[in-house]
Amino acid sequence: MAGYRKLGRTSAQRKALLRSQVTSLLYRGKIVTTEAKAKEIRKIADKLIAMAVKEMDNYETVTVSAKVARKDKDGKRVKEVVDGKKVTVYDEVKKEIKKDKPSRLHARRKMLEVLYPVKEVPTTPAGRKKGTKEIDMTKKLFEEIAPKYTNRQGGYTRIVKIGQRKGDGAMEVLIELV
Repeated sequence: MAGYRKLGRTSAQRKALLRSQVTSLLYRGKIVTTEAKAKEIRKIADKLIAMAVKEMDNYETVTVSAKVARKDKDGKRVKEVVDGKKVTVYDEVKKEIKKDKPSRLHARRKMLEVLYPVKEVPTTPAGRKKGTKEIDMTKKLFEEIAPKYTNRQGGYTRIVKIGQRKGDGAMEVLIELV
């Protein structure tokens, strides 16, 4: 017996399907699919969440300073005259950043192998491209999803049977994060 379900697809199609459904599940929190697909999605999603829970606090904060050009109210750079030349004025800015330790970085890269990039598009038709933003799914896993499951020992997803699909009679289920 095989270690996974083939789902009637080639390996590349199957991998793409599972990646997209796992990404949708983690982004939305729940999706409707067939029972066989849900059982495969559950395996992948649970592993990703377990990895995020394990590496959630494995980082160090570092203070970084950088020179940033001073800007006026219109957003243009402020210039001043020095020795007869116009020179841009710079301010020193200090910023706290999270620096991943090696094991968390490895976990982040493993997650990126599975998850697709997600773009959030505004619902209003006017200016759809302008309001589009990219969602960092690894950041969402580490900062939003993993803290919910710190005291839980696995079983991060739930499969609820809905009933048979009208077209082909396949069992439809709702898979959701617990």
